Amino acid sequence: MRLLLSRCLALLAGAVLSFSPLAGELPAARIDAYMDAQLQQRRIPGAALAVIAHGRPMLVKGYGLANVEHRVPVGVDTVFQSGSVGKQFTAAAVMLLVQDGKLGLDDPVRRFFPAAPPAWRRVTVRHLLSHTAGLPDDWPAGFDLRRDYADAELTRRILAMPLDAAPGARYRYSNPGYVLLGMLVGKASGRFYGDLLQERLFGPLGMATARVIDEADIVPGRAAGYRLDGGRLKNQEWVSPSLNRTADGSLYLGLADWIAWDAALGKGWPLRPDSLAQLWQPMRLADGRLSEYGLGWELDSRGGHPRVWHDGAWQGFESYLSRRRDGSLSVVLLVNLAEAGVADIAEGLLDLLAAEGVGGAAQPGAGG
Repeated sequence: MRLLLSRCLALLAGAVLSFSPLAGELPAARIDAYMDAQLQQRRIPGAALAVIAHGRPMLVKGYGLANVEHRVPVGVDTVFQSGSVGKQFTAAAVMLLVQDGKLGLDDPVRRFFPAAPPAWRRVTVRHLLSHTAGLPDDWPAGFDLRRDYADAELTRRILAMPLDAAPGARYRYSNPGYVLLGMLVGKASGRFYGDLLQERLFGPLGMATARVIDEADIVPGRAAGYRLDGGRLKNQEWVSPSLNRTADGSLYLGLADWIAWDAALGKGWPLRPDSLAQLWQPMRLADGRLSEYGLGWELDSRGGHPRVWHDGAWQGFESYLSRRRDGSLSVVLLVNLAEAGVADIAEGLLDLLAAEGVGGAAQPGAGG
């Protein structure tokens, strides 16, 4: 699997590759013009983009600056924070433990946290993964992002949050629910969730720069995160170390990592095809309606192609991943500015690619 990373890096010189007619002609000049315009209009310091068709990287490129103060350009090996796009890795960690027989999606959360209050008796692992547990997204009053919390205290605070809906009744996005899932993975595996990801996903797949955020570490190629304050560019706001290692999306990843992950989604390993199918299955709510969220993934169709996707934002970064289920087209976009509107930028890019027929029809055997 290390060979996979080497191949990815060999392609990451940003060149447009040659493709079969099914892939469509890549409008490289139009993509560059579009990205340059978006960075200028939105005052985004830098961005990294990967376009993958039928498992082959078509365009892998950096734009703008990874670090404004030192004038360091974004390269193909620049590392960005994931934001909530990282939730799919938490879901993958849970599914690996399901494959191991260490937990079940319909296990009650109280199996792992016996101290959970009676209101939690019907909350399952599946509910947390699908944002249907009834947990709100907002942390309770007095929660301080600059305070270091021990895992036990974070767990206690989440379990003390009142549920605002019956489990399974409705979809409501909840970051605390995914923080709790990271603790649950630790309970079921005996390992910190980030170590489990490293051992079972990142290492075997050759995702060499993927890791849990640690701002004290030396991380080659790490981009700086930014925000706009009164129209002026400022550095990202500081968050305590304990809240930068939680399972709601606190990861570093570069484009080579995302390319390796996209390839793994199409190969049925280390997640089995049946496991991936469960992650990409919409949650059926109590009233019979289907949610547009699976387990760690947003679900919809675009241009007649069923796809899975997610966006994320954290600490001066935004990220976006869209993947057609058949593997015919994937787009990864990473930027280092808070509230940059990365989803709007990426959706505009997808429109551009669709107009050129990039991705074309599904090839036999492509995708997951």
